[in-house]
Order: sequence, then C-alpha cells, then structure tokens
Amino acid sequence: MSDSTKPMTPGLVTLWYRPPELLFGAKTQSTAVDMWATGCILGELLIHKPLMPGTSEISQIEHIINLLGTPTTAIWPDFDSLPMVQNFTLKEQPYNNLKSKFPFLSSNGYDLLNSLFMYNPQCRASAQQCLKSTYLVEPPLPCDSKLMPTFPPSSGYEENTSKQNG
Repeated sequence: MSDSTKPMTPGLVTLWYRPPELLFGAKTQSTAVDMWATGCILGELLIHKPLMPGTSEISQIEHIINLLGTPTTAIWPDFDSLPMVQNFTLKEQPYNNLKSKFPFLSSNGYDLLNSLFMYNPQCRASAQQCLKSTYLVEPPLPCDSKLMPTFPPSSGYEENTSKQNG
C-alpha cells in the first residue's frame, strides 16, 4: 500500500475509528487513517469495549481529547491549517491518559498504542513499524492454530448457501 495522500471521501471511515485529521476537515488521506483505526481496534481488544464511542463528530473529538490531550501545533505543525479547526473551541486537556486507561499494558504495549494515536498523521506508526513492535513478541504468545477451538458452521448459513448454489 502506498503512503501517498489521496483525495478523501467524506464520512468514509466509521465515526469511532475516524482520525482527528478527518474530523477537522482534511481533504486528503493516507494510510495513517487506517493506522489510527488500528489503534482504536487494538484499544477495544484490550479493554473489551468501545474505546471512543462518539455519537457525533463533536463528541468524537471530545473522546479523543479526553484520551490523548488537546492537539497543539507543537505536536502537530499543520493542525491550525485544517479547515474545521477554527469552528471548534477545544477543551484544554494537557495530558495523555493512555497509561491511566491501560494501566495493565507493558511499556512496549503502551509505546505501540501511543504510536498509533499520534495526532500528526506524518508521525503515526506505519503497519511495517507496528509489526516490528516488541509488544507483539511479549507473553502471552499466540497458541498454535491447531489448538484453537473450532465450531460447526451455522445451520442457517449452510442452508442459505446450498439453496443459492442449488
């Protein structure tokens, strides 16, 4: 996948996984959008519930700020140039609360999650960087796929498939 920016389709990304650059009106997107969503999903897997379940774009921005602190030009130089930034009065929240939200996470796990939640999309971790994270080789390691439980196929799915194939 290329990391070059491409014109964006507004609203394409599910709200709960939408990165701040899209919420603030960026007109282009890169693979950094997908990496933000990956961070959201990793967070959900770790806490067993939605991480930032916004009900509107404003609510989503509030969830992000509550978790990561208020974005500034010091950490995101292009922040003030985003089209929608002037439409918001952002809550002053200077702290990143990832460690308090995930107190059980190792420092390697925290580093991985934090790298996925960089406000500046150009600083956000790539998939290749994430795959090199030492968090992925910490215990507990995945078991062999042969040891995973198996389940019979749903009878409704089998019936629908056989009727369609006729």
